[in-house]
Amino acid sequence: MSTDLEAGMKAEEYKSGYVALIGRPNVGKSTLMNTLIGQKIAITSNKPQTTRNRIQTVYTDERGQIIFLDTPGVHKAKNRLGDYMVKVAEGTLKDVDLVLWLVEPSTHIGKGDQIILEKLKEIDKPVFLLINKLDTIPKAEVLPVMDTYRKLMDFAEIIPVSALKRYNMDDLLATIFKYLKPGPQYYDEDTVTDQPMRQIVAELIREKALYSLQEEIPHGIAVLIDSMKKRNNRIWDISATIVCEKESHKGIIIGKDGDMLKKIGSAARYEIEDQLDAKVNLELWVKVRSQWRDNEKLLRSFGYRKEDE
Repeated sequence: MSTDLEAGMKAEEYKSGYVALIGRPNVGKSTLMNTLIGQKIAITSNKPQTTRNRIQTVYTDERGQIIFLDTPGVHKAKNRLGDYMVKVAEGTLKDVDLVLWLVEPSTHIGKGDQIILEKLKEIDKPVFLLINKLDTIPKAEVLPVMDTYRKLMDFAEIIPVSALKRYNMDDLLATIFKYLKPGPQYYDEDTVTDQPMRQIVAELIREKALYSLQEEIPHGIAVLIDSMKKRNNRIWDISATIVCEKESHKGIIIGKDGDMLKKIGSAARYEIEDQLDAKVNLELWVKVRSQWRDNEKLLRSFGYRKEDE
């Protein structure tokens, strides 16, 4: 028979906390988060500045619960949207128990990483340096990278990883739990994200547009879910609008005879059906909203709110 003392000890062993992922654009934060929780929530792309909002996901096992906050990549803001993204990333550092800083496996430390380094030195929280994309370099080159960064700051841990190939993921989780304090279970064990499904669907559509469109267009698009309804036969009817900044961009997004829009829609529908575990009827539209990234009213309507900064 278990005693109250034993029950108390077990409760004390359960750990929980908030962990931020920070780094330059395209360093692999979203891929790492998706890999750790075992489900795609944050969109990924080979183009920078993919994540725009702070995305919260939840990892739970018998050891405890980790709430991951994936932030927009820190970069030099060129418009109000960029300014919002940087403020979200910086503000997240104040709200967490531990920080994971992802960097490229290189001994060259660029200006972007230098800016992040200075901000990390200002916080009084454990910082893990994660050298990501380990699968892209020979193993002999890892130690020089670790030595380069070790001289810059007293990191709690330096861990080489490959989010794409799942290298060192179990060790990373174990080390995070080692640093977290005993705490409550904030979310049900089945919860993997606090993101509304409408937002996840919009982001999946934007991801497919990022993969398909030319370089000059992706940063200038947003996706709005106009309607999302479930029929009695479990089929979802979803109507969404891709917003761009120029008429010329609208033509490219639609493509000849609508081919590009069909390509984006087909790729997005496949992943949305996987998320909803149901058939999806997806309709896509394209509208022009000139300079929306500098229009505060439009930014708010697209879900970029000052409260999130």
